[in-house]
Amino acid sequence: MTISTTTSGRGPLVPTPRSVAVQGPVRTAALTGGLWRHWQQINRSASIPLGIAKLDEAGNLTNLRLAAGEHLDAEHQGPVYMDSDIYKVLETVAYELERGDDDELQEFVTKASELISAAQAADGYLNSTYQVRGPQARYQDLNNSHELYTAGHLFQAVTALARTGDDRLVPVARRLADHLVEVFLTERLEKLDGHPGVETALVELYRHLGTPEYLELAQRLLDDRGKGMVGRHAVGPLYQQDAFGVREAPVLTGHAVRAMYLEAGIVDVYLETGDRSLLAASVARWEDLVATRTALTGGHGSRQLKEAFGEAYELPPDQSYNETCAAVASVHWSWRLLLATGESRFADLIERTVYNVFAASVSLDGLEFFKGNPLQRRSDHALAIGDPRWRDGWFWSACCPPNVTRLMASLQHYLATSDVDGITVHQYADAVLGGSLPVGEVELEVGTSLPWQGDTAVRIRSTPDSEWTLSLRVPSWSPAPAVYLNGAPVQATSESGYLRVRRVWRPQDELRFCFDTAPRLTSPHPRIDALRGCLALERGPLVYCFEQVDQDATVDVEQVQIVPDREAITTSRHEDLPGIGRTVSLSIPGAQLVDASADGLPYFPGTRSWSTRGVRAVAVPYFQWANRDRRAMRIWMPVHG
Repeated sequence: MTISTTTSGRGPLVPTPRSVAVQGPVRTAALTGGLWRHWQQINRSASIPLGIAKLDEAGNLTNLRLAAGEHLDAEHQGPVYMDSDIYKVLETVAYELERGDDDELQEFVTKASELISAAQAADGYLNSTYQVRGPQARYQDLNNSHELYTAGHLFQAVTALARTGDDRLVPVARRLADHLVEVFLTERLEKLDGHPGVETALVELYRHLGTPEYLELAQRLLDDRGKGMVGRHAVGPLYQQDAFGVREAPVLTGHAVRAMYLEAGIVDVYLETGDRSLLAASVARWEDLVATRTALTGGHGSRQLKEAFGEAYELPPDQSYNETCAAVASVHWSWRLLLATGESRFADLIERTVYNVFAASVSLDGLEFFKGNPLQRRSDHALAIGDPRWRDGWFWSACCPPNVTRLMASLQHYLATSDVDGITVHQYADAVLGGSLPVGEVELEVGTSLPWQGDTAVRIRSTPDSEWTLSLRVPSWSPAPAVYLNGAPVQATSESGYLRVRRVWRPQDELRFCFDTAPRLTSPHPRIDALRGCLALERGPLVYCFEQVDQDATVDVEQVQIVPDREAITTSRHEDLPGIGRTVSLSIPGAQLVDASADGLPYFPGTRSWSTRGVRAVAVPYFQWANRDRRAMRIWMPVHG
């Protein structure tokens, strides 16, 4: 199976016609309603204006002015990668401008474009940190400097803008990319950036501009991993993704975001070169990641210390970092693997990640963000040191907020793909999708009550008078539903996690089906030490959590054990729960410890029985937590009995 060479979608990834991808982005995609569209509207009305304002307040734009030679009574501010936040906001704005012109956003693009162009050095170098703080230090400390990482975010922003028709920054990106080719490919400076990310960006710039040296440089940066070129660092080469070559590394190690950005670049290079050794190695690491290093919410990075992966099955609910940027990186990597293989398991992880850890990373009003996303918060968390902290409006190291805005603004691009046979729907949200197939142009409309209920419909809006295949992902949390065409049962072929219906379609044809969103109890793998004896609640694509605010006044969520009786779970629908809005809550029977106090050590000889009383515990979707108060929360609950 190959993608249609007429596919020409916009968005974060557009393979070339020469790509070996088996699926390609659809030509057009637009969210029209439902939860995902609501998130995008909050992103546009609250998060994006906040981000633009913070670039001024935090000094990001001032740094560029200093690099451009403006004489200001100011010093360079922030971490070495401050410029990257500007580029991520620009990329965000590019996806928003796909939905229509916007004077406010255009004003920001103009302002930022002028500053970026003015700041670029004559030889193409562009990084305000080293242009202002010490030009002599260029590429001297790539272990920590993030110079190529920052350049990568510029390339992604420029490509996204160019796909909307705004080419103003293309010359800047080309000069910087040519400069990197000269330094790292022609002159062969044998160093690597300690923070991957430029690799996937170089491939995307190659896709847009067609300059083969950009793809060649990305290949070189991948092939040199494992040779010690990142340099010596206190945390060692495993942390820096430099202990093994990209084809030999058995598992993901070290900084979670860096590792998954690198994997996205590995798959991108495979897609454009066909080097199957790259794909095979990346898939093997993804499989290990899912099996041994993924939180129930889809979060990654179990250690607050250094924002790193832990060992296999090291998945503590309270101390896991699960950085927001890692959620974004996970989606980017899984999406590329989906295009490379067409396998539904990659879409399954994207769904879990988006609905849970990613959606929880931003407050419901769009004005505050988590850097870390724990699965448990104790009532005395305010006394703890370090992350995960309470949500904040911005951070000194503000990598996460603009990463949230750019993924949120581009969610529609992860809904569906096309190939020579037809259209495949991977994520279910109210949307209009358009594909260019060899037989002609297709447009369809998706409507769904997910995540609250499972009713879903796909209606054909326009189609050629020819046979083609409509494929529908069956989520891993639901059995395959019965499918009805225009009200009558229709035979759908089940293949690789998808239901496929092939026929000569007519305008107004409609497929209807319903996924099973019944609540379910979830058990942890027995090797996850921190979760032994616990269960969690899920419903449809949503992971649920127990917040103190939802419990009866006499119920302490930190002293509750649940009774594992699925039949006793009750479901309540709320159109406007105070502080949350629309939601579906779950109630499950449990037992609360009456008196868990003790003198001396909290350990006892032999076994000990505790007195309990019957209670009911209430849970809400995890993505809605931490919007009402700062009290205790748990996803994994001890089992009674």
